[in-house]
Amino acid sequence: MYSAALLRLNKILQKFVVETPKQADLENRLRYASRYVQKDAGFTLTEFLVVLLLFGILAAIAAPGWLAFVNRQRVNKANDAVLAALQDAQREAKNKKLSYSVSFKVEDNVPKFLIHQGAVTPTSDVVWKSLSENMASNAGQVLLYTNIATSNTKNATGIVGTAPGTGIITFDYMGALAHQSGGSEADIIPLKVMVAVPKTGTTEPSGLKRCVIVETLLGGMRTAKDSDCSN
Repeated sequence: MYSAALLRLNKILQKFVVETPKQADLENRLRYASRYVQKDAGFTLTEFLVVLLLFGILAAIAAPGWLAFVNRQRVNKANDAVLAALQDAQREAKNKKLSYSVSFKVEDNVPKFLIHQGAVTPTSDVVWKSLSENMASNAGQVLLYTNIATSNTKNATGIVGTAPGTGIITFDYMGALAHQSGGSEADIIPLKVMVAVPKTGTTEPSGLKRCVIVETLLGGMRTAKDSDCSN
């Protein structure tokens, strides 16, 4: 009885002795694999330079597209500001039963507008707003043009640069274009206010343009872009 028990105990001990080296070998393999992974976890200098070069190439390819996107955003936002200013003035004219105007000008290469009561641009106690105030834009990055000679009267030469006091659109108490005495419908409409991005290195407008057109005596407006703004 005792010998049988001792025999079984001896087999168990032999089994334990056999399996222990296997476990030790497995642990050694795991340690080696861990050191290998840690060694290869980072980039070599050559790999880092290759990745950096690829980023540079991708940036060079994407830059023109990104610049075009930013320019489109600039003129779109500026044109939205023009439209909103005209609509606000027209709404004020209707609500208060008074004539209201929007005056446009360029000051220090920054296009600006002013909503005011009456057909004459006030010269004191007023705050002109930039068409680009709601976006990141520097002086000269957005150009402003109109075809307005005097208040609600278009010129005969098409789109021209806006000078202080010359770009005025006035709505009467009904929200229609205030009629100038002695002028015909052909002298008044369409009135255009155009914004554009300059050509690279110049102050001339590029082909990227947006505009608001007041096309009816009742004050109807629409937006247009590019070549439709210059015609």
